[in-house]
Amino acid sequence: MELPYVELRELTLTDADDRYQLCLDKEVIKHLNMPSKYPPFSRKETEDWIIACMNKTNGYQQKAIMTKEEKHIGWVDLKNIDKLNKHAELGIAIGDKTYWGKGYGLSAMKEMLRWGFDQLDLNKIWLRVEIDNLKAITSYKRIGYVEEGILRQDRLRNGEFVDRIRMSMLRSEFLDK
Repeated sequence: MELPYVELRELTLTDADDRYQLCLDKEVIKHLNMPSKYPPFSRKETEDWIIACMNKTNGYQQKAIMTKEEKHIGWVDLKNIDKLNKHAELGIAIGDKTYWGKGYGLSAMKEMLRWGFDQLDLNKIWLRVEIDNLKAITSYKRIGYVEEGILRQDRLRNGEFVDRIRMSMLRSEFLDK
């Protein structure tokens, strides 16, 4: 399948309203590591988060996912960046559900993997995914992520602990694709 075009761009303060609106959808945020209150963030908290990302003060290298038509549909980031051991954790959300299941997440992940391996000189990019998020697990495997193991009771979601799978991709595996 030919993947759709996406562009990753730096966040701007104008992204705050899109982010706030996308996070109002409970189906979108179900598998995201966010506070259990609703909405998970106020408009002000959303703006503060975007500012921290823009200023690189929160440990996140987060980028907006843009379609060919310049529509902001979600975000992707690298965090927990370990420069000594050359690895980082990937996070991604396609917040506009009309773009789910059409390859936009795969395209955005591929661009962020390329950026992490090339610009940050990483050797491994890993992620954690809830064990019941089957669509995401299928996508991650499709792009080449490999399961490393189960993180037992790794996330508190709606008052219950949920296991997560740790998956990763090595630079050499990415370059072989």
